Amino acid sequence: MAKERVQLGNTALMVSPVCFGCWQMGQTFWGTVPEEDLVAAVHKALDVGINFFDNADAYGDGLAEEILGRALKGISREKFVVATKACHHWLPERNNQRVPDLSYDYLVWECEQSLRRLGLETIDLYQAHAFEVFTHPEETARAFEVLKQQGKIRYAGCSNYNVEQLRAALRFGRMDTVQPRYNLLCREAEDELFPFCMAEGIGVLAFSTLQYGLLTGKFQGDETFDDLRKTHPMFQGEEFKKNVSRINRLRPIAEANGMTVTQQVIAATLAHPAVTCALVGVKSPKNIEEAAGAMGKSVSRWDYYQIRKALTSDVWP
Repeated sequence: MAKERVQLGNTALMVSPVCFGCWQMGQTFWGTVPEEDLVAAVHKALDVGINFFDNADAYGDGLAEEILGRALKGISREKFVVATKACHHWLPERNNQRVPDLSYDYLVWECEQSLRRLGLETIDLYQAHAFEVFTHPEETARAFEVLKQQGKIRYAGCSNYNVEQLRAALRFGRMDTVQPRYNLLCREAEDELFPFCMAEGIGVLAFSTLQYGLLTGKFQGDETFDDLRKTHPMFQGEEFKKNVSRINRLRPIAEANGMTVTQQVIAATLAHPAVTCALVGVKSPKNIEEAAGAMGKSVSRWDYYQIRKALTSDVWP
Protein backbone atom coordinates (compact mmCIF):
# COMPACT_ATOMS: atom_id res chain seq x y z
CA MET A 1 0.00 0.00 0.00
CA ALA A 2 1.31 3.42 -0.98
CA LYS A 3 2.73 5.54 1.80
CA GLU A 4 0.92 8.80 1.13
CA ARG A 5 2.28 11.76 3.11
CA VAL A 6 1.01 15.30 3.61
CA GLN A 7 2.69 18.29 5.21
CA LEU A 8 1.21 19.07 8.62
CA GLY A 9 0.38 22.77 8.39
CA ASN A 10 3.57 24.78 7.99
CA THR A 11 5.66 22.29 9.97
CA ALA A 12 8.36 19.99 8.63
CA LEU A 13 6.30 16.96 9.69
CA MET A 14 5.23 14.69 6.84
CA VAL A 15 2.38 12.51 8.03
CA SER A 16 -0.16 10.04 6.73
CA PRO A 17 -3.53 11.73 6.07
CA VAL A 18 -5.19 9.03 8.16
CA CYS A 19 -4.08 9.32 11.78
CA PHE A 20 -4.30 6.50 14.34
CA GLY A 21 -6.37 7.84 17.25
CA CYS A 22 -5.37 6.31 20.59
CA TRP A 23 -8.41 7.11 22.75
CA GLN A 24 -9.44 3.44 22.83
CA MET A 25 -6.05 2.57 24.34
CA GLY A 26 -7.14 4.31 27.54
CA GLN A 27 -9.38 1.33 28.41
CA THR A 28 -12.09 3.57 29.83
CA PHE A 29 -14.91 5.01 27.69
CA TRP A 30 -14.71 2.23 25.08
CA GLY A 31 -14.39 -0.73 27.40
CA THR A 32 -11.36 -2.94 27.83
CA VAL A 33 -9.44 -3.92 24.73
CA PRO A 34 -6.68 -6.58 24.99
CA GLU A 35 -3.32 -4.84 24.82
CA GLU A 36 -2.03 -7.37 22.30
CA ASP A 37 -4.80 -6.29 19.90
CA LEU A 38 -3.85 -2.63 20.29
CA VAL A 39 -0.15 -3.35 19.80
CA ALA A 40 -0.96 -5.44 16.72
CA ALA A 41 -3.05 -2.53 15.40
CA VAL A 42 -0.10 -0.15 15.79
CA HIS A 43 2.16 -2.53 13.88
CA LYS A 44 -0.50 -3.03 11.19
CA ALA A 45 -0.79 0.75 10.85
CA LEU A 46 2.90 1.03 10.09
CA ASP A 47 2.65 -1.86 7.64
CA VAL A 48 -0.17 -0.22 5.65
CA GLY A 49 1.41 3.22 5.45
CA ILE A 50 0.11 5.04 8.52
CA ASN A 51 2.85 6.79 10.48
CA PHE A 52 0.88 9.29 12.58
CA PHE A 53 -0.39 8.53 16.09
CA ASP A 54 -2.45 10.91 18.25
CA ASN A 55 -2.59 10.34 22.00
CA ALA A 56 -3.31 12.26 25.23
CA ASP A 57 -2.37 12.05 28.88
CA ALA A 58 -6.10 11.96 29.70
CA TYR A 59 -6.67 8.66 27.88
CA GLY A 60 -6.72 6.29 30.82
CA ASP A 61 -4.67 8.73 32.92
CA GLY A 62 -1.58 7.97 30.86
CA LEU A 63 -2.29 4.31 30.11
CA ALA A 64 -2.77 4.96 26.38
CA GLU A 65 0.62 6.63 26.19
CA GLU A 66 2.22 3.69 27.97
CA ILE A 67 0.66 1.16 25.60
CA LEU A 68 1.66 3.18 22.53
CA GLY A 69 5.18 3.47 23.92
CA ARG A 70 5.41 -0.28 24.32
CA ALA A 71 4.02 -0.82 20.81
CA LEU A 72 6.58 1.50 19.23
CA LYS A 73 9.55 0.24 21.22
CA GLY A 74 12.35 -0.90 18.95
CA ILE A 75 10.90 0.74 15.83
CA SER A 76 13.12 3.27 14.06
CA ARG A 77 12.18 6.77 15.20
CA GLU A 78 11.98 8.17 11.68
CA LYS A 79 9.17 5.73 10.86
CA PHE A 80 6.53 7.37 13.08
CA VAL A 81 5.20 10.74 14.21
CA VAL A 82 3.65 11.05 17.67
CA ALA A 83 1.26 13.72 18.87
CA THR A 84 -0.07 13.89 22.39
CA LYS A 85 -2.07 16.33 24.48
CA ALA A 86 -2.22 17.77 27.97
CA CYS A 87 -4.71 19.80 30.00
CA HIS A 88 -6.57 17.44 32.32
CA HIS A 89 -4.54 17.59 35.54
CA TRP A 90 -5.53 14.68 37.78
CA LEU A 91 -5.03 15.18 41.47
CA PRO A 92 -4.24 12.22 43.76
CA GLU A 93 -5.04 14.34 46.80
CA ARG A 94 -8.54 14.91 45.36
CA ASN A 95 -9.31 11.25 44.69
CA ASN A 96 -7.76 11.60 41.23
CA GLN A 97 -10.33 14.10 40.10
CA ARG A 98 -9.26 16.22 37.14
CA VAL A 99 -9.02 19.96 36.79
CA PRO A 100 -8.17 21.86 33.57
CA ASP A 101 -4.60 23.16 33.67
CA LEU A 102 -2.53 24.79 30.94
CA SER A 103 -0.20 26.58 33.34
CA TYR A 104 3.51 26.82 32.64
CA ASP A 105 4.50 24.60 35.58
CA TYR A 106 1.99 21.89 34.75
CA LEU A 107 2.74 21.69 31.03
CA VAL A 108 6.51 21.53 31.57
CA TRP A 109 6.10 18.86 34.25
CA GLU A 110 3.46 16.85 32.40
CA CYS A 111 5.48 16.84 29.19
CA GLU A 112 8.18 14.97 31.10
CA GLN A 113 5.61 12.41 32.23
CA SER A 114 4.33 11.90 28.69
CA LEU A 115 7.87 11.46 27.38
CA ARG A 116 8.54 8.85 30.04
CA ARG A 117 5.31 6.96 29.32
CA LEU A 118 5.88 7.08 25.56
CA GLY A 119 9.53 6.12 25.87
CA LEU A 120 10.58 9.03 23.66
CA GLU A 121 13.09 11.85 23.88
CA THR A 122 10.98 14.22 21.80
CA ILE A 123 7.25 14.59 21.14
CA ASP A 124 6.61 15.66 17.56
CA LEU A 125 3.41 17.59 18.28
CA TYR A 126 2.38 18.64 21.80
CA GLN A 127 -1.16 19.98 22.05
CA ALA A 128 -3.30 21.84 24.55
CA HIS A 129 -6.22 19.42 24.87
CA ALA A 130 -8.80 22.13 25.48
CA PHE A 131 -8.98 25.86 26.09
CA GLU A 132 -8.47 26.63 29.78
CA VAL A 133 -9.97 29.82 31.17
CA PHE A 134 -7.91 30.14 34.38
CA THR A 135 -4.56 30.43 32.56
CA HIS A 136 -3.57 33.34 30.32
CA PRO A 137 -2.64 32.14 26.79
CA GLU A 138 0.71 33.90 27.14
CA GLU A 139 1.69 31.51 29.95
CA THR A 140 0.73 28.47 27.89
CA ALA A 141 2.68 29.80 24.90
CA ARG A 142 5.74 30.35 27.11
CA ALA A 143 5.63 26.73 28.27
CA PHE A 144 5.47 25.47 24.70
CA GLU A 145 8.37 27.70 23.68
CA VAL A 146 10.58 26.50 26.54
CA LEU A 147 9.77 22.88 25.71
CA LYS A 148 10.79 23.52 22.10
CA GLN A 149 14.05 25.13 23.19
CA GLN A 150 14.77 22.14 25.43
CA GLY A 151 14.18 19.77 22.51
CA LYS A 152 11.33 17.99 24.29
CA ILE A 153 8.74 18.92 21.67
CA ARG A 154 9.05 19.91 18.03
CA TYR A 155 5.76 21.73 17.45
CA ALA A 156 2.76 22.95 19.43
CA GLY A 157 -0.93 22.76 18.69
CA CYS A 158 -4.33 22.77 20.32
CA SER A 159 -7.53 20.76 20.41
CA ASN A 160 -11.14 21.79 20.94
CA TYR A 161 -10.38 25.51 20.44
CA ASN A 162 -12.91 27.68 18.63
CA VAL A 163 -11.70 30.32 16.20
CA GLU A 164 -11.53 33.15 18.77
CA GLN A 165 -9.65 31.00 21.28
CA LEU A 166 -7.21 30.05 18.53
CA ARG A 167 -6.87 33.65 17.45
CA ALA A 168 -6.05 34.66 21.04
CA ALA A 169 -3.47 31.88 21.39
CA LEU A 170 -1.73 33.02 18.21
CA ARG A 171 -1.21 36.48 19.69
CA PHE A 172 1.32 34.98 22.11
CA GLY A 173 2.88 32.04 20.29
CA ARG A 174 2.66 29.70 17.35
CA MET A 175 -0.08 27.07 17.15
CA ASP A 176 0.88 24.83 14.27
CA THR A 177 -2.26 22.71 14.38
CA VAL A 178 -5.79 22.62 15.70
CA GLN A 179 -7.84 19.52 16.38
CA PRO A 180 -11.62 20.10 16.17
CA ARG A 181 -14.53 17.69 16.16
CA TYR A 182 -15.44 17.40 12.50
CA ASN A 183 -17.21 14.86 10.37
CA LEU A 184 -19.86 14.75 7.67
CA LEU A 185 -22.63 14.93 10.29
CA CYS A 186 -21.01 17.57 12.52
CA ARG A 187 -19.82 20.39 10.26
CA GLU A 188 -19.71 23.43 12.54
CA ALA A 189 -15.97 23.85 12.07
CA GLU A 190 -16.56 24.73 8.42
CA ASP A 191 -18.18 28.05 9.27
CA GLU A 192 -15.34 30.02 10.87
CA LEU A 193 -12.52 27.77 12.09
CA PHE A 194 -11.63 26.17 8.76
CA PRO A 195 -11.43 29.40 6.74
CA PHE A 196 -9.20 30.89 9.46
CA CYS A 197 -6.90 27.85 9.44
CA MET A 198 -6.55 27.93 5.68
CA ALA A 199 -5.67 31.63 5.79
CA GLU A 200 -3.10 31.11 8.56
CA GLY A 201 -1.53 27.86 7.33
CA ILE A 202 -2.65 25.91 10.39
CA GLY A 203 -2.91 22.15 10.03
CA VAL A 204 -6.30 20.63 10.88
CA LEU A 205 -6.58 17.22 12.55
CA ALA A 206 -10.25 16.27 12.41
CA PHE A 207 -11.34 14.03 15.26
CA SER A 208 -14.52 11.95 15.45
CA THR A 209 -14.23 11.42 11.70
CA LEU A 210 -16.57 8.43 11.95
CA GLN A 211 -18.75 9.90 14.74
CA TYR A 212 -18.19 7.07 17.23
CA GLY A 213 -18.55 4.51 14.44
CA LEU A 214 -21.92 5.77 13.25
CA LEU A 215 -20.51 6.74 9.85
CA THR A 216 -19.03 3.31 9.17
CA GLY A 217 -22.31 2.09 7.71
CA LYS A 218 -22.12 -1.06 9.83
CA PHE A 219 -25.25 -0.62 11.95
CA GLN A 220 -28.83 -1.79 11.39
CA GLY A 221 -30.48 0.76 13.68
CA ASP A 222 -31.60 -1.62 16.44
CA GLU A 223 -28.25 -2.09 18.20
CA THR A 224 -27.70 -1.23 21.86
CA PHE A 225 -24.43 -0.09 23.42
CA ASP A 226 -22.62 -0.45 26.74
CA ASP A 227 -19.96 2.19 26.13
CA LEU A 228 -20.22 5.98 25.90
CA ARG A 229 -22.73 5.65 23.05
CA LYS A 230 -25.40 4.30 25.39
CA THR A 231 -26.47 7.85 26.29
CA HIS A 232 -25.52 9.67 23.08
CA PRO A 233 -28.61 11.13 21.30
CA MET A 234 -27.42 10.03 17.85
CA PHE A 235 -27.55 6.40 19.01
CA GLN A 236 -30.97 6.49 20.61
CA GLY A 237 -34.36 5.35 19.29
CA GLU A 238 -35.77 6.95 16.17
CA GLU A 239 -32.84 9.32 15.86
CA PHE A 240 -30.48 6.36 15.58
CA LYS A 241 -32.68 4.66 12.98
CA LYS A 242 -32.89 7.86 10.93
CA ASN A 243 -29.12 8.29 11.02
CA VAL A 244 -28.51 4.70 9.96
CA SER A 245 -30.99 5.04 7.10
CA ARG A 246 -29.25 8.15 5.80
CA ILE A 247 -25.80 6.63 6.08
CA ASN A 248 -26.96 3.59 4.13
CA ARG A 249 -27.60 5.95 1.22
CA LEU A 250 -23.83 6.18 0.84
CA ARG A 251 -23.39 2.51 0.04
CA PRO A 252 -23.99 2.72 -3.75
CA ILE A 253 -21.65 5.73 -4.01
CA ALA A 254 -18.92 3.92 -2.07
CA GLU A 255 -19.31 0.71 -4.08
CA ALA A 256 -19.14 2.60 -7.37
CA ASN A 257 -15.84 4.07 -6.19
CA GLY A 258 -14.45 0.73 -5.03
CA MET A 259 -14.59 1.66 -1.35
CA THR A 260 -16.40 0.65 1.81
CA VAL A 261 -18.69 3.21 3.41
CA THR A 262 -16.02 3.82 6.05
CA GLN A 263 -13.40 4.52 3.40
CA GLN A 264 -15.74 6.75 1.41
CA VAL A 265 -16.53 8.83 4.50
CA ILE A 266 -12.85 9.24 5.37
CA ALA A 267 -11.97 10.16 1.78
CA ALA A 268 -14.78 12.72 1.65
CA THR A 269 -13.68 14.21 4.98
CA LEU A 270 -10.13 14.56 3.71
CA ALA A 271 -11.44 16.20 0.54
CA HIS A 272 -12.21 19.40 2.45
CA PRO A 273 -9.29 21.72 1.62
CA ALA A 274 -8.82 22.71 5.28
CA VAL A 275 -8.49 19.14 6.59
CA THR A 276 -4.94 17.80 6.78
CA CYS A 277 -5.61 14.54 8.62
CA ALA A 278 -8.59 12.47 9.66
CA LEU A 279 -8.27 10.77 13.05
CA VAL A 280 -9.75 7.29 13.29
CA GLY A 281 -10.26 5.50 16.59
CA VAL A 282 -8.76 2.03 16.54
CA LYS A 283 -9.38 -1.17 18.49
CA SER A 284 -7.96 -3.77 16.14
CA PRO A 285 -5.69 -4.29 13.12
CA LYS A 286 -8.80 -4.69 10.94
CA ASN A 287 -10.00 -1.18 11.87
CA ILE A 288 -6.82 0.56 10.82
CA GLU A 289 -6.32 -1.53 7.71
CA GLU A 290 -9.76 -0.56 6.42
CA ALA A 291 -9.21 3.11 7.26
CA ALA A 292 -5.86 3.12 5.47
CA GLY A 293 -7.67 2.07 2.32
CA ALA A 294 -9.09 5.60 2.05
CA MET A 295 -5.65 7.15 1.53
CA GLY A 296 -4.91 8.23 -1.99
CA LYS A 297 -8.56 7.99 -3.05
CA SER A 298 -10.05 10.97 -4.85
CA VAL A 299 -13.63 12.19 -4.51
CA SER A 300 -15.40 13.85 -7.41
CA ARG A 301 -17.22 17.12 -6.89
CA TRP A 302 -20.50 15.39 -7.75
CA ASP A 303 -19.98 12.56 -5.26
CA TYR A 304 -18.83 14.95 -2.55
CA TYR A 305 -22.02 16.97 -2.65
CA GLN A 306 -24.19 13.89 -3.12
CA ILE A 307 -22.67 12.47 0.06
CA ARG A 308 -23.38 15.65 1.98
CA LYS A 309 -26.92 15.79 0.67
CA ALA A 310 -27.56 12.12 1.48
CA LEU A 311 -26.67 12.71 5.14
CA THR A 312 -28.89 15.75 5.64
CA SER A 313 -31.85 15.59 3.27
CA ASP A 314 -35.24 14.20 4.26
CA VAL A 315 -35.91 13.41 0.60
CA TRP A 316 -33.66 11.01 -1.30
CA PRO A 317 -32.65 10.75 -4.04
